[in-house]
This record gives sequence, C-alpha cells and structure tokens, in this order.
Amino acid sequence: MEYILEMKDIQKSFPGVRALKGITFQLKPGEIHSLMGENGAGKSTLIKILTGVYKKDGGTILFDGREVEINSTIEAQNLGISTVYQELNMIPYLSVGENIFLGRYPKKGKAIDWKKLYEDAGKLLRDMGLNIKAEATLNSYGTAAQQMVSIARAISLNCKVIVLDEPTSSLDTDEVKMLFSIVRDLKKKNIAVIFISHRLDEVYEISDRITILKDGEYEGTYGASELSQNELITKMVGREIEQKQKIERSHKNSGSEMVIELDKIVSKPKLKNISINIKRGEIVGLAGLLGAGRTETAQVIFGYTTPDAGTIKVKGEKVTLKTPRDGLSHKMAFCTENRREEGIIPNMSVYDNIVLSSLKTISHHGFLNRAEGDRIVKEYIERFHIKTPGPKQKIKNLSGGNQQKVILARWLATNPDFIIFDEPTRGIDVGAKRDVENLVAEIADMGLGVLLISSEMSELARNCDRVYVLRDGVVVGEVSGEEIRQENITKIIAEGRHGG
Repeated sequence: MEYILEMKDIQKSFPGVRALKGITFQLKPGEIHSLMGENGAGKSTLIKILTGVYKKDGGTILFDGREVEINSTIEAQNLGISTVYQELNMIPYLSVGENIFLGRYPKKGKAIDWKKLYEDAGKLLRDMGLNIKAEATLNSYGTAAQQMVSIARAISLNCKVIVLDEPTSSLDTDEVKMLFSIVRDLKKKNIAVIFISHRLDEVYEISDRITILKDGEYEGTYGASELSQNELITKMVGREIEQKQKIERSHKNSGSEMVIELDKIVSKPKLKNISINIKRGEIVGLAGLLGAGRTETAQVIFGYTTPDAGTIKVKGEKVTLKTPRDGLSHKMAFCTENRREEGIIPNMSVYDNIVLSSLKTISHHGFLNRAEGDRIVKEYIERFHIKTPGPKQKIKNLSGGNQQKVILARWLATNPDFIIFDEPTRGIDVGAKRDVENLVAEIADMGLGVLLISSEMSELARNCDRVYVLRDGVVVGEVSGEEIRQENITKIIAEGRHGG
C-alpha cells in the first residue's frame, strides 16, 4: 500500500477557535515526514487527534488500509502509533527498564519477571546502539539519554508510526547526530516517522517530505529537496524572514551603569568560577554546551540558589540573594527555559497569568484593582500582538509563541531593571521567534539590562552586544560586536580559552 496513514479533511474546533479547517496528511511506510507550521498552525492539534488525545469533529483517518476511529491514547498505541513528546513524560525515580515497559511488565505468574524485563530492555537499548543500563535509575542519566529511552519505549510497542515532537530541543550537536542515526535505523525497518521541529537545518537534514500547515489549513506537501528554506518560511508565515539578519537596536537608553556584577561566583557542584557584568540597555549572551552552567548562573543571579563563594552586586550595591523574592525585590525578572512547568499556570486565564507577578502593586488593602489590571492586560495583548480570543482564554489553549509572550508581559508589568531570558525561543516557530527577538531588543532599548541564554549560536549573534562563553562552570571566553560569530564561539567552547 502507498500510505500507512491518511488523514482526510480533518476538522477540529475549540471554544472561540477553529483549530483545523479540513487538514490532509498522508504518510508512507518507512518515510521521515516533517510537519511544519507556525505555532498555532494546527500541528499539535492534528497530532493529538492522531494519538487519541482529542476527538476530531469531522473527516476520516485511514490506518494500515482501513478506516479507524481513535478515541484514546491506548487505542492509538494498539494500532501501532507511538509518540515521543518534547516534555518527557516518564518517571525519573524508576529504572530505565521499568520506564520502557511501564504498564506492561512481563509476568511470571502474578509476579513481575524482573530478569526478563531487564534482559528485554537491555537488548532493545543495545540494538539501538545505546550505552544505557536498563537497571539504572532513569534520573541518573541526562536529558539526551532520557530522550533516547523515551524512543526505546515507543519502539518496544512494535509501532508502525512514531511521532517525534521537538525531540532535539534539549540536545546538543553530538546528541542530535545520535538521535538522527536512530531515526534512520527506524526508516530502514520500514517504521514511518512524523518529525516536528522548528530547527530548519535539522528538518532538511532528516526529512523525505514536508507538509506545511498555516492558520489551521493545509498549505501543501513537498519533497524536502524541492523547497528552499526561504520558500518554506514564506509558505509558513506568509512573509519572508531573513534569519541571519542582525536585530535592529536604537541603544537610546544604553549607559555605563552596571545593573548586575558577578565576581568569582562558586556554586557547587556546577559553578566553579563565574565573573560577568551587564550594563543598562545591554544584551549579554551566555553560550556553552548543555551542562556548562548557563542556567545555574541565571539561578544564582535571581536568588534560586545561594552561591558558596563570590560576590553579587546589583546597581553597584553588594547583595545577598537567598530566594527569588529577593531577586524580585531588586527589580529583577526571570523568564525560565521550561515555560510549561515553571512559567505558565496552564489552567488560569491569560489575564491571571499576566497580572500574577504584579498583584502587590495593583492591589489596595488586599483587593485587586480590576481597572488597573484590565489596563495592563489590554496594553500587553496589543503591544505584543498576543493571539487570543480574549483575556479570559485559558493560557494552555494558546500556542507556544503566544504563551511565551504572555510570560514576557507578566514580567515587564513588574517594571524590572534587569531581565533574564533562558532559551526564550525554544520550541517556537521562525515567525514567533523573530517577534520574541524584536521584543527582547525593545526591552533592552527601554534601558533594561538583559541576560540572554541560548543554545543557538545564530540567535546570540543576531541579538547580543557581548557574549560570555561557559564551559564546565567556568567563564572561558568573551566576544563582542562583530566577533560574535558561531565559529568563534564554537572555537572557544572547544579549546576552553579566552576570545577577543
């Protein structure tokens, strides 16, 4: 048969939003097929219908040559459809083997056959070329290894189709190569792969075909070799975007005043010697591989963790920060990397998520000043072009890019002097990414000091005035201006020496 999966005229609506308006998607056996589109284009909704999380309102699904109704995730798994999500949904304190066979442990009588469980899990991991012990606790491994275990679990279900949703968002270059090697092995075994990523270079490296969705509609399907990156972006967002172009800045409120100074910070076990400074109106980047200590540096600045040695100065004054409340009191803001777990309150409205950090300033005698809250929320929805049916919409129903804008609005509503962005464009599309980057530039031009953490060297080059390079908890180099180029940063990371 030509297609293992056909989704025809798929329709889905939510209150106030028509999410899918007749989507077509066809997948061949043994094909790596990328699903592309801006945040809010309908990718996640389509995948959730395929995997039984949502029920479609209309259309038909053909799987393995017959029409099917997928009413639950269990039904999807029984058909042979497995999903590996961006946010790993595993149990960290169980063993690797237990996570692979969770809910379907081999039995000997009524008891679990632990020997068989670990033997089968070990064989599966070895077949994938992974040096991971089935008996080890899952959280004894890093994010990349856990991602591979998640894929091993999907393969163990004897799947015919596997969905990889942003599988590389937390992986470094070598780990991505390992993942792609596994994906190509799946292809050789005639397993079809639906690949979702906002990293265009990776999409072109791994994909056979690309399907584009735009505003809940089917735009088209193309051979990966038929479509240039610029053509892909234009079809996704409806306009051309120059990805490598430097973000425009006015620098109108830049100054010599230091808003943050770290001197010889030590915070065991990750940070061994961190000295950085950030001026008002300046965007300073932190570069380095996963585990280099970038997020840990941000957490020390904001008061999540107290350093073991070294000094922190805020606007020239030596301070001791023991809790995030201390960071807030010194007019700091922190947009964390994991917006779903540490950023948004999913079941609360857009309105509540925006005013959350400003409740103290917009309340009088314990009562919320609703008019002031309405003014703030209206201002930021318009200013940041947040796509929402209204402020009462639950934030979990917004796209990733719009959720990120809501978090930005929340922190700016506190009128900070300094703001930390930890991977602000992770998991959002090229159009929303450019919007967020322009907002970061606007924030700096308002006179705020900005610390920008990113795994994408090109993002640092487009946005930063200076970049510190970290390796193994030590600042090993600094580049500025025209010297902020991917090859320079990579060289410093590799050699562990100071740049120009």
